[in-house]
Amino acid sequence: MPDDGDVLAIEGLSTSIQLRKSAVDVVNNVDLRLRRGETLGLVGESGSGKSMTGLSIMGLLPPGGHVTEGSIKLEGRELVGLPERDYQRIRGNEIAMVFQDPMTSLNPTKTIGEQVAEPIRLHLGASPKEARERALEMLALVGIARPAERFGNYPHQLSGGLRQRVMIAMSLSCEPKVLIADEPTTALDVTVQAQVLRLLHDLKDRLGMAMLLITHDMGVIARWADRVSVMYAGSIVESARTDELFTSMRHPYTQALLACTPRLTQQREHTLFTIPGSPPDLANPPAGCRFADRCAHATDRCEREAPPLTDSRPGHPLACWHPVEGPLGPDTHPAATASKAEDRLAGPADTVLAVDDLVKEYGAAGRFTFRRSARSVKAVSGVSFSVQPGQTFGLVGESGCGKSTLARMIVALETPSSGSVTALGSKLNELRGRSLRRQRRNLQMMFQDPLDALDPRMRIGAILREPFEAQGIGTAAEQLEAIRELLDEVGLPHSVLERYPHEFSGGQRQRIALARALALNPRVIVADEPVSALDVSVRSQVLNLMKRLQAKHALTYVIISHDLTVVRYMADTVGVMYLGKLVEIGSADDIYLRAVHPYTAGLMAAIPEPDPGAGEADDRVDITGELPSQFDPPSGCRFRTRCPRAQARCAEEEPVLLGFDPGHSAACHFPLREPQAVAQVG
Repeated sequence: MPDDGDVLAIEGLSTSIQLRKSAVDVVNNVDLRLRRGETLGLVGESGSGKSMTGLSIMGLLPPGGHVTEGSIKLEGRELVGLPERDYQRIRGNEIAMVFQDPMTSLNPTKTIGEQVAEPIRLHLGASPKEARERALEMLALVGIARPAERFGNYPHQLSGGLRQRVMIAMSLSCEPKVLIADEPTTALDVTVQAQVLRLLHDLKDRLGMAMLLITHDMGVIARWADRVSVMYAGSIVESARTDELFTSMRHPYTQALLACTPRLTQQREHTLFTIPGSPPDLANPPAGCRFADRCAHATDRCEREAPPLTDSRPGHPLACWHPVEGPLGPDTHPAATASKAEDRLAGPADTVLAVDDLVKEYGAAGRFTFRRSARSVKAVSGVSFSVQPGQTFGLVGESGCGKSTLARMIVALETPSSGSVTALGSKLNELRGRSLRRQRRNLQMMFQDPLDALDPRMRIGAILREPFEAQGIGTAAEQLEAIRELLDEVGLPHSVLERYPHEFSGGQRQRIALARALALNPRVIVADEPVSALDVSVRSQVLNLMKRLQAKHALTYVIISHDLTVVRYMADTVGVMYLGKLVEIGSADDIYLRAVHPYTAGLMAAIPEPDPGAGEADDRVDITGELPSQFDPPSGCRFRTRCPRAQARCAEEEPVLLGFDPGHSAACHFPLREPQAVAQVG
């Protein structure tokens, strides 16, 4: 029941979306309450109804959507059934929303200043001059430097982090009572994510707001939420204080969701925990518990009868017939199959991939020029590393640091401006025509978004057959047999061959992309953000599959990610990139346990651990500000403009890689500990 301290009270909320042939109940009998100054986390997998709950509160449901039952009260005022004219006075004024993707939420034809000023004029009746002054004040409040200069910028001229700050400024410009933040940092780097969440938290306290934080990231919930509600298949299944939920959760889904979340302490020899199956079809939901088909504790009663949401403990409502007691133990993560790659390699374990002083500049050497500037984009600048057979090299860094450009050069989809890539003894930039095509059999790539990488007009059978046809391998019957074996390898039924990419979930599409990469029995697979678009449970399935296939086929991986927990689990060696430069390289333990570069340490500190008691270390290194322009990188050390340890020398002299431990080097004038030598590495 709501109490007098609730600024937002939701009871029995049900929302339906009318489709062409059926109606889908996307929100089912949801109860939530939100107090002033409080952050309520709403967590669950994609499709669980989190965003639809937020849109129901805002009165912004998509066409065909409507609230069918229940109540939404803002300080006692009923919003369900409110005329649109009245809702418009509340929306953006008393309740505001920060959306997941600011690029699709901001108007590309208006300057950011106009867009921040607009709600101030509409809701507060301010004059154009007053609205501009208030907008500048809000841009400064959310941490945008030189707001008067940025006022006239358009959204496409800003980075992702700055665009999200603009969205926050718009949402808070009228000082709303409730802020709904729907996955506000999903598309952002871990460093920018930390800045944005800290900003939201501080502004919530300063303005006395209540905040509904919608996310699928248990680490974000652990660090920033006061209370948590867990949502599954449109319904709330458990709610509690954050510390209680993480230490004493009672619903098997909450337990499984936390167990799926990768941690920096995850043992690489253990497989990641996964939730079997997938959420139910809400157009035809099961009669009983909606989680029963995926639950290890389910009984016949669960199949027949839906459990009600009742207080299992004071302040801890739960919907489950067979509650659990706290998180899963480490013994529930079985040991992974040990890699036998070295046993299957003929001869000595020579370097399978070597990158030597690789440089890529766009707009240089007559490739193409920009109309308004003759400057070049320095995407990759002098990167060198090597990878041994059967090993995994992880490459981490913020968006725009050159990781994906480097990946495309490794598989010969881009030509280096200088330097070389040597794969299996051959320099790729010296190969042409048929020789390059033959070598490409050994170098395959998995892209970040398989829906973009798979031709939407081709059936899966044709997509998987294409590599064999391009290389002239096998008869039609032999190709079909090989394709069926690939599907068996990645855990997909043969029936998928007649279907199109859009008919699959994200995890299934990534399995198809992995099957295609394996088709020609490559030695090296470069995976560019292979799981960034997937839910945590599906991500674990794909990473486990990649490890199993690596062990079976002696694969060498280069894994590129901004998710440091993924790289920690997968990689033997890790390289850290910043603005085109490799600033630190070493074993996974070196990088994650003994980082010496301030940038690396800052990346680690920004990772939200799924532990409310983790707190923040006294010696943590915080990264602030935005990544500098690749057109004009800073002199000397490129990280110096954001480094808390920077001194005059950093602007005058570019640091070289120095050795700290065997195989561990970093480029920094003022590292977190002293190097063993002063000689340049490599």
